[in-house]
Amino acid sequence: MAKRRVTLIGVPLDLGAGRRGVDMGPSAFRVAEVDAKIAQLGHAVDDWGDLPVKIQETQGAGDPRLKYLREILETCETLRDRVGEAIGGGATPVVLGGDHSVAMGTIAGLARHFHRRKEKLGLVWFDAHADANTAETSPTGNIHGCPSPPPSASGRPPS
Repeated sequence: MAKRRVTLIGVPLDLGAGRRGVDMGPSAFRVAEVDAKIAQLGHAVDDWGDLPVKIQETQGAGDPRLKYLREILETCETLRDRVGEAIGGGATPVVLGGDHSVAMGTIAGLARHFHRRKEKLGLVWFDAHADANTAETSPTGNIHGCPSPPPSASGRPPS
């Protein structure tokens, strides 16, 4: 098997969840030595560290139907760019997180990469629940259960 390059990208975000603590996801993966486990499979591993994220105590929740939307979009846009940089450089990006909201940035980075190459991207989603809410159907307003907030919510067109 050819040696694959894997790039770890940590996203210690918890603004999309209703409960504190999922921001420790990247740290937990590193404590469990995920890099060594991947290397044991024969892959080269680069750890790009954690993205900077805003913390709940310094932010206002904003719209109660889409809490912390601006801050989550900022993080996901940065993640989108980092995922694109990793895959564009020939590596497989592995995003370490705990907040389901990071899926937006991960998928956006992959989709942009494959779109530019005029290739298609497939997605298989496994989860304990659908996470398919919108601002209108979410019982909590937690974005981690809303995989695709409306593009107009950010005031910017999708990238």
